[in-house]
Amino acid sequence: MALKISNTLSGRKEEFKTLKPGEVTMYVCGVTVYASSHIGHAMSALTFDVIRRYLEYKGNAVRHVVNFTDIDDKIIKRAQDENVEWKSITERYIQEYLDWMDALNVKRATVYPRATEEVDGIVAAIQTLIEKGNAYHASNGDVYFRALSQPNYGALKHQSPDELNSGARIEVEEAKENALDFALWKSAKPGEPSWPSPWGPGRPGWHIECSAMALRHLGPQIDLHGGGADLIFPHHENEIAQSENLTGERPFVRYWAHNGLLQAKLVDPETGKSSVEKMSKSLGNTLSVGKLLEMGDPDMLRMFVLGSHYRNPLTYTDESFEVALTSLKRLKSVFAPHETWGDPDSTVGKAEATAALEQAVQTAKAGFETAMDDDFNTPAAIARLYELVRETFKGRDSGASGAALQKARESLAELGGVLGLRMKELPITNGSQDVEPFIKLLVDLRKELKTAKQYQLADRVREGLKGLGVKLEDRPDGTTWIFEK
Repeated sequence: MALKISNTLSGRKEEFKTLKPGEVTMYVCGVTVYASSHIGHAMSALTFDVIRRYLEYKGNAVRHVVNFTDIDDKIIKRAQDENVEWKSITERYIQEYLDWMDALNVKRATVYPRATEEVDGIVAAIQTLIEKGNAYHASNGDVYFRALSQPNYGALKHQSPDELNSGARIEVEEAKENALDFALWKSAKPGEPSWPSPWGPGRPGWHIECSAMALRHLGPQIDLHGGGADLIFPHHENEIAQSENLTGERPFVRYWAHNGLLQAKLVDPETGKSSVEKMSKSLGNTLSVGKLLEMGDPDMLRMFVLGSHYRNPLTYTDESFEVALTSLKRLKSVFAPHETWGDPDSTVGKAEATAALEQAVQTAKAGFETAMDDDFNTPAAIARLYELVRETFKGRDSGASGAALQKARESLAELGGVLGLRMKELPITNGSQDVEPFIKLLVDLRKELKTAKQYQLADRVREGLKGLGVKLEDRPDGTTWIFEK
């Protein structure tokens, strides 16, 4: 089955074919670095990390660009409020973002361009657009793009210019020729950081940054462009207009992919009524990535995101991560240290059980790929992994060979890794990993007591562990244990 992607521009699933076979150029809009990133930002990063990982799993070389917007009104205001240089703000939050993404196991992009490092290219691009008649230097000192100079402006949003004019939040300036026109260059105000240009000192508009970065680092046409659904209009619509008029190449992007937004479910403490709204810094309903990382296993958030199709909005509640952690424990259970699997090199085992497990591995892999080929359907892909976990335990209990069991576990690790899950690193729950060596020691002691026929003492060990939330299970191949709530 060929990989198919839901293309926002066409509004339908399309077979994914790259400009160059075996190579993927991929641009994803990054964050504006004026404050700590929240889990909504992380959700988008995780989504496109999974997409990238699967493209690489399919044998592609992926050139992945993620930008930082490191100059805008919010950054300037934050610097003024803290009475510091604006660069100290951006450096702080860029490094924090990278550290947090590392902790979430998000693969580093090929390159992270910054708007302030691309000013020369941005100025050149704006000059070209003016010369072509697509942009103009307005009376207020700003430079604007003529939105209606772009054929089919509004195609990504699937709305006409008239519909966009009446229904969208559009900045209206007297200096604009049309309300839909948008700023390419903003003239400097007193005390603001600025760069020289033919139109006077100023700084780039938000939209032109991404066009300049994509063109420089990926070329005039790119395979895949991603971002949150809130960027479809005006940001991505404007990227198309700028880029296609700059280069004359159409389409600028072959496949547009947008993730649904993270929503927060809020409960009024007085009335008990609940409401759902977009998670954003401006609304003050965010959970920072740093706070999430303090909660325990970083893979919780990834598991939460994988449980829903990337295009759907996702609602966060207080119970969300508890559910995700429970699912994570189930998925990683075959790597728990208290489980025994026999000699991984041994081919000795019951033939029927071994054959059944080997078939289960092939079935799971095929089902996983079918799910991911269908527009990166991670819920269906995760379901195939759950099935393989179940079949792996069933194979062990039925007498499958150690080699077959090892193959099943390694397949789980590989497929989980395609989703970015660290399968062999077990979920952290209330410091459980710190006490595991001591539990194992008590389990071994109990075994020795039973061998010495000291059954009363052995039972005391069992009851003591039970009181601490540890359940033991005696089986022919040894004793296993799990944490109980």
